Amino acid sequence: MSDPRLTPVFDDLKAAMEKAVDHASSEFSKIRAGKAHVSMLDSVKVDYYGNLVPLNQVGNVSTTDAKTITIQPWEKAMLQPIEKGIIVANLGFNPTNDGTVIRVAVPALTEERRKDIVKKVKAEAEHAKVAIRNDRKLVFDTFKRLQKEGLPEDEIKVAEQQAQKTIDSYIKKVDDITHAKEVEIMTV
Repeated sequence: MSDPRLTPVFDDLKAAMEKAVDHASSEFSKIRAGKAHVSMLDSVKVDYYGNLVPLNQVGNVSTTDAKTITIQPWEKAMLQPIEKGIIVANLGFNPTNDGTVIRVAVPALTEERRKDIVKKVKAEAEHAKVAIRNDRKLVFDTFKRLQKEGLPEDEIKVAEQQAQKTIDSYIKKVDDITHAKEVEIMTV
């Protein structure tokens, strides 16, 4: 890869694929595997005096054990809006309010539900792979354009091989995090 025009192409490719892997990883963290995790409530919005704000901006969200998430509001008046926000988010949780803290019990998953969640994980992984394949198409189109602009064919072939190796490594990263999430979900 001696031509300086190829360096930004590879940099852009790596950045785009890293973004696809990070997005998949982020989406996987939102998928519950039967264990309580504060990110399960990331999508919850709370009515804070007329404005919808993320849950973590109106209280402290933490896990007390593997099955319970607790929310300690910074203002006692926020107990009801937080409870309502969790219910409206339609995450399948039933929050309990003891007057000072809201507790969310994360129910155990059935085998059937675990399999459904694994399907969701695989679908999200496929979205990441599609994004990577789209990035591949853009890069290979760029290579063709550079060849028309006078870049030697043998340099293009080397660049295509290097790009394919890089793409394969990112596809493997997606497969690895997908497999890890599947194992996490199916472990009782």
